[in-house]
Amino acid sequence: MPPKGKGGKGGKGAAAAAGSADTDKKDKAPKGGTAVKVRHVLCEKHGKCMEAMEKLKAGVRFSEVASQFSEDKARQGGDLGWMTRGSMVGPFQDAAFALPVSSMDKPVYTDPPVKTKFGYHIIMVEGKK
Repeated sequence: MPPKGKGGKGGKGAAAAAGSADTDKKDKAPKGGTAVKVRHVLCEKHGKCMEAMEKLKAGVRFSEVASQFSEDKARQGGDLGWMTRGSMVGPFQDAAFALPVSSMDKPVYTDPPVKTKFGYHIIMVEGKK
């Protein structure tokens, strides 16, 4: 019987409820970014990734560079589609959500490439929601 009457539990519950309300507010603030439409060029070797970077800097369309250099399933233009927060590896996700939305003709991409356990990524974002 004493644990029920302690009052400590109710206090914690109230504090937890207040804490979760704060968390909800924080979650709603960056609502503009729960998913990104992402393209990337993935290279296992840094040198190859730098070659791809040079092509992009020379004005070659992002999808062409991805088709030519990328070493993953997204070879067809590097399109990964819509990716949600939590579905990408840490450094890739951080970079993807930090990038502005751009187009394949005038891409804004990660420079230098992002290193993950998969290799080196040049990332661009086509949309956010």
